[in-house]
This record gives sequence, structure tokens and C-alpha cells, in this order.
Amino acid sequence: MASRKVLITDHPWTELDIESKILSEESLEIVDAPDDSEETLANLAEDVIAIATCWGQVTKTVIESASDCRLICRMGIGLDNIDVDFATSQGITVTNIPDYCIPEVADHTLALLLAIERNAAFFHLRTKRGEYDLASGPPMKRLAGRRLGLIGFGRIGQAVRARAESFGLEVVAYTPSGNDYGTGCTMVSLEEVLATSEYISLHVPLKDDTQNIIDSQAISAMKPGAVLINTSRGGLVDPEALLQGLKSGKLSGAGLDVFSPEPPDITDELYQREDVVATPHAAFVSEEALIELRERVAHQIVAMVRGEQPENIVNAVPIGS
Repeated sequence: MASRKVLITDHPWTELDIESKILSEESLEIVDAPDDSEETLANLAEDVIAIATCWGQVTKTVIESASDCRLICRMGIGLDNIDVDFATSQGITVTNIPDYCIPEVADHTLALLLAIERNAAFFHLRTKRGEYDLASGPPMKRLAGRRLGLIGFGRIGQAVRARAESFGLEVVAYTPSGNDYGTGCTMVSLEEVLATSEYISLHVPLKDDTQNIIDSQAISAMKPGAVLINTSRGGLVDPEALLQGLKSGKLSGAGLDVFSPEPPDITDELYQREDVVATPHAAFVSEEALIELRERVAHQIVAMVRGEQPENIVNAVPIGS
């Protein structure tokens, strides 16, 4: 008898009621992993028909154990935690949800920028500690007329641009293709983004060529006093280089929602600094976004079981291969 089990490697929500309701339409049983270690996931994957993962690493070892698996779903956008090439070689379809949480991440990007540039986070911490002193904060500058440089210009980058321009920011963007997707956004080189932007925000996937794209060399090329925002992937930034950039005064602040490793050691000097605003990988979260994400992933699995094509296939493996 074919497997009727679905492995869920990890999830930041407490219950799996949404998934259970939809998967029960095909009498599918959820295997909720107690932890996302490779050993645990490999053991649990041995007799499942599908794997759904948020941040858990679906490695070659896990996939090799999943001899009955036909579908791996990323509960999110990026695919850096799934060995897509090996899954493809095993005839396993991989999907994601590339167009969810776009407004949430764009909103969060601007929230981090404002928290830094308007000293909202700084004054909040000082006030909670019993200090009420306007003069204690760093100088604040008007946003209008300053430049926001986007590294990456996909759906989220485009949404950030629309929001930023409403604050009067000048927005430029860099992508290897230079494609503005019909938006009219000024596309520039990476070197120009780094050298001319007061604010730099990252919106690229984590790949071999983007690992530590913000390193000591990139920071040295930035405009003095620049602010870095990262709501994409922690591995895009070298944390030691970032720390040194802040300590030297080359950078005036950083807003971080993603980290490497994750979770980070929050006692580390970098995260204890008042010029660093850190949130716990929260940019993607809203009640509406999470419901949408969970429903769509569950429906991808149901479609596969029914012999239908799930949405957002990212590799060239036909259903039933």
C-alpha cells in the first residue's frame, strides 16, 4: 500500500490544524518532527509520500531515506535549505510559495529602516531603562531626498521601492540582469549601489555567488554612515565584517531580521549594540500570510496525491515520474 504520510520538518506555529484539515481530504497522516536534526528527519522520512519544510534542512541524506517521497514543499520562498538538484535526480518534485508574505517583508524592511533612522529603537530602549533624554540619541536626518539602494529587485524589492518612494526616498536597484520589470526603477551597478546609497537593503536569494555578498570589501565601498537592512537571508552578510563596519563608524546602523547561524547567539557583541535593530526572523509573519502559506502548501500535497500538478514547481520533474 502506498504511503499516506506527510513529514513536516518544522514550523513556527504551535498547531497543525490547518494542514490536518486539508490533508485529511486524502486521508493523509501528518508526521510532526520533534526536532529538525538530519538524523531525526532521515529516520522519519523513510515511509513518507511528501515532505514539507519551513527551515529544516532537507539534505541529500534525508532525501535518500525518503524512498517513497514524491514531493518536497518549501513552506516559504527561498530554496537554500533543500537539496533541489539531488531531489530532481531522484525524480522528486520540489515546490515553493514564491509570492506570499511580500507585503509583510516589505513593511518590515521599512520598519527596520525607520526604527534606526528615527531612533525609535534607540529611544525605546533608553526610555525603558529609565532615561528620558532627547540629546542622548544619534543625529537624525530627513528621509526625503536620501537614496535607498536595493540589492535584488524581485517581488519584495519592488514592493519595498513603492513604499520607500512614499517617504520621498530615491530608490535605485541592482540585479545581475539589470531588469526593472517594467517599473521604471533606475537600475545601477552593485558598485554604484554601495558607493551612493545612504540605505542598502538586501533582497536576493542565498546562493554560492551571494554568500557574504556584504563582506569587509563591500562595506569599505559603502558611503560613510550608511545603514544596512537585511530581511532576506543571514548568509548574505559576514557578521564579523558588519561588526567591524559599525565599530569603525563606517556604518551608522543595521537592521537585521535574518542571521547566520540562526538563531544567533544574542549575547554576541554585534547584537548587543544599540545601533543594531534585530528581530527574530519575523518579517514574513502576519496572521493572513501564515494562513495563506499553510493552506497553499497543503493543497500542493493534495494535488500531487490526486495526480494533479501542484502550483509553483521549481524543478523539471513531472508528477508520476
